[in-house]
Parts: sequence; structure tokens; C-alpha cells
Amino acid sequence: MSNSNVVWHSHPVDQQTRSDQKSQRPLVIWFTGLSASGKSTIAGALEQILTGQNYHTYLLDGDNVRHGLCNDLGFSDHDRQENIRRVGEVAKLMADAGLITLAAFISPFRNDRRLVREILPEGQFIEVYVDANLEVCQARDPKGLYARAQRGEIKQFTGIDSPYEVPEKPEVHIQADQISVSEAVNQLLSYLHEIGALQAGYEPIAIGA
Repeated sequence: MSNSNVVWHSHPVDQQTRSDQKSQRPLVIWFTGLSASGKSTIAGALEQILTGQNYHTYLLDGDNVRHGLCNDLGFSDHDRQENIRRVGEVAKLMADAGLITLAAFISPFRNDRRLVREILPEGQFIEVYVDANLEVCQARDPKGLYARAQRGEIKQFTGIDSPYEVPEKPEVHIQADQISVSEAVNQLLSYLHEIGALQAGYEPIAIGA
């Protein structure tokens, strides 16, 4: 809720200064997809490569933020929307700090993802659809969540009794049930290089080496 008595305070050091210091373009790379599609795994692997090549990053993980920032929220539609709103605001602050911010969240609703895009400067939101079909995700099921949802032990579980709205025009579409994590990371690195986000260059992962 906005308050007319609260006025935005500008600071002498701005986003451009912070990003120039880091020789990188500030971004929010938003990974969305079903549970067990590979969002966190791919995001973590990308962050490891970028950090190893001297880029400044931070990974916001859907499970981790529910231990603190969003530990008062459940999984109703309203709470899911508030979860993404809060994370979007945190990601915006991190982008303002000049970081390449990776966010791995199911984020099932298009409107919530659109709202995050809209609070960021033009071109700083990169939607990455981590696409794996439901059967593959159920087979992976590392936390046993799909099995519990099918037994009725978990309500409002995305893909079972709560919908997932597929991105219509993601910047990057990863076929995560058809390629390896390394191939997915290289796909992302190539895209980031193409849009001029990696100003210091990059080294791809060697596949099959």
C-alpha cells in the first residue's frame, strides 16, 4: 500500500555507476516452470559459471525465501501473488545495485511475472521458461511433493490441483527435459552475450569434455 507521506529519496550513486564499476549490465533473470523442472539447478549452475568468470550475481531461490522474507505466506493464489511481489521488489533493489540477479520461482501466474517485469527498467527482465512436461517432473520429484499432492496431502499444488500459466513470449525457452544442465547454461550464456549483458565476455561450458 502506497503512502502519500513517503517520498522517494534519490542518491548520488545510481544504477549506472554501480554497474559500470562491475563491468556488467544489471539484470533480473527470472526462471519459471513447474516444480522439479530444473529451475534452481540451472540457475545455480549459471550463477556458478558467472561468478567464476568474475561477474557479480545473486540467486533468489523459491524455497529459501520462504524461510525468512516470505515465511508468513502459504500457497493460496493470494499468497503466491504476494510472494512474487515481494521477491520482485527485492530483485529490483539488487538490479539497482548493479547485480545480475537470478530468481528461480514456479511463479505460475502470467500477471505476477508481468508485474515484476513492469517495475524494472526496460530490458532488465529476462524471462526464462524452464520447460519440462509434467510426467518428467513427476518422475524426478526429488522432494516427493507430487506424490504427496496426488495423495491429497498437499493442496493447491501447481500442476496437480493449481494451474501453471505457460509464458507466452519468454526471452529464453529451455527444453529442460531434452537437454543437459550444461547445455541449458550455454544456451543462457549465449543469449546474455547476444544482448550485450556480459561486457567482459564469457567462456562456455565444454560439453562432453
